[in-house]
Amino acid sequence: MPDVWEGIVSVFRDYGYRRLRTRARLKFLVADWGPEKFRNVLETEYLKRPLIDGPAIAPPPTGRRDHIGVHPQKDGNFYIGAAPTVGRISGTTLDRIADIAEQAGGDRIRLTAQQKLVILDIPPAKVDESVEALESLGLEVAPSEFRRGTMACTGIEYCKLAIVETKARAADLVMQLEDRLPTFDQPLSLHVNGCPNSCARFQTADIGFKGSLMTNEAGETVEGFQIHLGGSLGPEVGFGRKLRALKVEADDMPDYVERVTGRYTEQRTDDESFAAWVARADEGDLR
Repeated sequence: MPDVWEGIVSVFRDYGYRRLRTRARLKFLVADWGPEKFRNVLETEYLKRPLIDGPAIAPPPTGRRDHIGVHPQKDGNFYIGAAPTVGRISGTTLDRIADIAEQAGGDRIRLTAQQKLVILDIPPAKVDESVEALESLGLEVAPSEFRRGTMACTGIEYCKLAIVETKARAADLVMQLEDRLPTFDQPLSLHVNGCPNSCARFQTADIGFKGSLMTNEAGETVEGFQIHLGGSLGPEVGFGRKLRALKVEADDMPDYVERVTGRYTEQRTDDESFAAWVARADEGDLR
């Protein structure tokens, strides 16, 4: 490992764009050369030997990966994943969650990168009462697609970098979409961010909202969001599609999501994801 580390650093020293402030990173050299050339230079000029190939890349996982629902553990117990609305939860509720875990005989609670909450080590006999207790706190174990897939950064309420409100906007968005589209059942990620810094990862969401200020028809400055569409991680990784001048006022977010998901529902093929549909959709259908 030390030899390989030294070789990689030496490649960057000798070939990297160190004099260009905006490109003084190894990733830019790898992007320009490609992995094959980079490996060849590393092996022939610096290591003087071939690298050992690792195991074949495993197939990507299938299905949901947000831990929502009731799932078996290897030890015979279960874990329960619940969805706080846009990740906001009070101290009082956290205290009650600890009680629920303790009463079920567990002592492990986790938070996920999707702003969800997981209680582990629940005995089979305690699963139903634990689910009921969580849902009595507003923590749904079988949430709607909108409640399940929406997350938001902390926004202007607590962040000095934020431009717009996020948590309250996103919570209102969830409630309105649940009321307007009660039968929508396709996985959909909605990420609401208060500034360009992307703490809520708007570029990799099905529908990403990047906070900005905009001028409405009356000439007033109002909160708004730039739209990014069809971003994803995994095998089909890529940033969302950004259409020219595609912005919505904050109050119009529910209308926009209802409109674009309606077109997706009408045009999608069997098992086609929202991101896959966005990649082929006409620009007019995304506005």
